[in-house]
Amino acid sequence: MKYFDWKTHFASLFRALHEAGYQDWTDLIEEQLKQRFDDNPHGDMARWLAALETLPARSEVEARLDTSAITLSSSTPLAKQDQVKLEKGLRGLMPWRKGPFQFFGTYIDTEWRSDWKWDRVAPYLSDLQGRRILDVGCGSGYHCWRMRGEGAARVIGIDPGLLFMFQFLSVKQYLGDVPVDLLPIRMEDLPDNLEAFDTTFSMGVLYHRRSPLDHLLELKGTLRKGGELVLETLVVDGPEGYSLMPEDRYGQMRNVWFLPSCDTLLRWLDRTGFRNARVVDVTDTTTDEQRSTDWMRFNSLEDFLDPDNPSLTIEGYPGPKRATVIAEKP
Repeated sequence: MKYFDWKTHFASLFRALHEAGYQDWTDLIEEQLKQRFDDNPHGDMARWLAALETLPARSEVEARLDTSAITLSSSTPLAKQDQVKLEKGLRGLMPWRKGPFQFFGTYIDTEWRSDWKWDRVAPYLSDLQGRRILDVGCGSGYHCWRMRGEGAARVIGIDPGLLFMFQFLSVKQYLGDVPVDLLPIRMEDLPDNLEAFDTTFSMGVLYHRRSPLDHLLELKGTLRKGGELVLETLVVDGPEGYSLMPEDRYGQMRNVWFLPSCDTLLRWLDRTGFRNARVVDVTDTTTDEQRSTDWMRFNSLEDFLDPDNPSLTIEGYPGPKRATVIAEKP
């Protein structure tokens, strides 16, 4: 089996954490990565590494991290054989769910138009210039790159999905030692009360947590005093105190636990010690924003809605509506 040299790959992150005084966290990460890559490697890892190795090398790469598609380009066009290798390598990392991306003219039309979510959130953020940012449940790292494009000093994304990490590496291997990293770990793998970040994002995670209040407390613990939380989650209409707990599945997803009303969500944030929590956006998710594509050929939102009434899920619950809330840690 091909081996992923994680010690070399994460060396600059380890140095940065050590210099910032987080040696204990560095030691913990090293143990977690050893377990994931050395002790219990994923069965598809060799295939994903082979896909990365197929991507053609480029000596000079220009990156645009402030556009809808994360875009890599170079002054010299790819040769025909390199274009073939590029597409083969990128398709070896399918399905692509969060994006879009553009690699030297090859456009990856991902399942989600993650740029639409960013455009909804970005106007309400504190200036990201120079900030240290944590992105919880970051997927392939699309939003991590957008955060760096807004001037963040360091971005760390966490997501346990290893395929997401290799999709992230397909971008990073062209950019070199940039201060953006994706760790294949879970929220509960972070140390308690880390207080290391100026901004923490949790977008599309809360409804997957059996205990949403515990998740909010974990997010609070990642922030320095005065730090900002950016939270996006599924919500339903209703008064304060109301939340929907699906009987089994929601939109064919088993791991959906609580969908609060916006007022309930604000109450949860208040009870967990955040201040100045405010809803900055509420948007229905449509099949224009989430859909099957040539780069994600499995079922998508259209298949999860009631065919006779697309305002409902296939189980009869209210269709997906997402709210974004911003709050501060006192």
